[in-house]
Amino acid sequence: MSTEMKSIAIVGAGLAAITCARTLVQAGHSVTIFEKARGVGGRMSTRNSPFGTFDHGAQYFTVRDLRFVEALQTTPKTCRPWSANMVQVLDERGRVAAAGLPAREPHWVAKPGMNALAKTWAAPLADSILFETRVTHVETDAMDKNLWQLRTVGADDSNHVYAGFDAVLLAVPSTQAMDLLATVPKSRRPSAATMTKLGKVTVDPCWTLMLAFPQAVQPGLTTLGPQWNAARSTHHRIAWLTRESSKPGRGTIERWTVQASAAWSKEHLTDSKDRVEGKLIKAFSEVTGIRAVPSHVESHRWLYAKTGTPLGQSHIWNAKTGLGLCGDWCLGHRVENAFVSGLELALAVA
Repeated sequence: MSTEMKSIAIVGAGLAAITCARTLVQAGHSVTIFEKARGVGGRMSTRNSPFGTFDHGAQYFTVRDLRFVEALQTTPKTCRPWSANMVQVLDERGRVAAAGLPAREPHWVAKPGMNALAKTWAAPLADSILFETRVTHVETDAMDKNLWQLRTVGADDSNHVYAGFDAVLLAVPSTQAMDLLATVPKSRRPSAATMTKLGKVTVDPCWTLMLAFPQAVQPGLTTLGPQWNAARSTHHRIAWLTRESSKPGRGTIERWTVQASAAWSKEHLTDSKDRVEGKLIKAFSEVTGIRAVPSHVESHRWLYAKTGTPLGQSHIWNAKTGLGLCGDWCLGHRVENAFVSGLELALAVA
């Protein structure tokens, strides 16, 4: 491990980026994080509403890697096990293949929302994160050809150049990473073989629907519809459903998060939100039997949601140029994949 302090730019603030950043800071390096959104977490996102929160990105995570176990133990109050009571829904009539089966492995959620894990880990890095700052170009530093600079656009369309970085680490979806790599001088880009491998990574989109039914919170009526709390579905429109109020620390108001299938999301990628919401509410009613009119309807389109074809290695790092990439898409689609990718890139850099 190098003992020389480096100045490192990280593009993105999802779990891979935050894991990478905090590992590098612990090793004595200086880190600046550039995030185009207003908060950390990426697809570990939580949406607020008048009726409670929705985990409209990652629904839960598993813990297999011992390093992930150790990292979670540093903030033991942040995550809780979730007894999902998960079922398999077979078709449009809501038929269940098997009900009440125990999870094959423990499911965990962050509390009070999935974004809490990234927020907790990012708290010591708060002064190093530039929110609402979109990186548009990764260039050789104008003053030192051995360093890097980043061109950015702010929320107010202001343009800035941040320079003097020993390394630039891209912790964004593979498609966005390739777009940024196209701005890198050819002599400092990854090899042709690496670029070809990157081009084969696929990440599917996902439309997500959020529904609230406060009328269910009445004497003698605690839930609507089915007795299960989560389902994988073979309905042609829906891949996953979750009763949010079944998760620890989420409140009692009946709320559902519905995630469309990759195929349906691709087919309706450019549809209006009203059209998507109407079709998914109909499908939700078919699967759950819930015919009540929701008091709250919201949707979100993830352009890059679940990895279809991963890179097949935990990260990319070129010590000579100081350019690296990480993200869940390197290994798969799990939250744990993002953690491992960010950690192993940081260890390679440090």
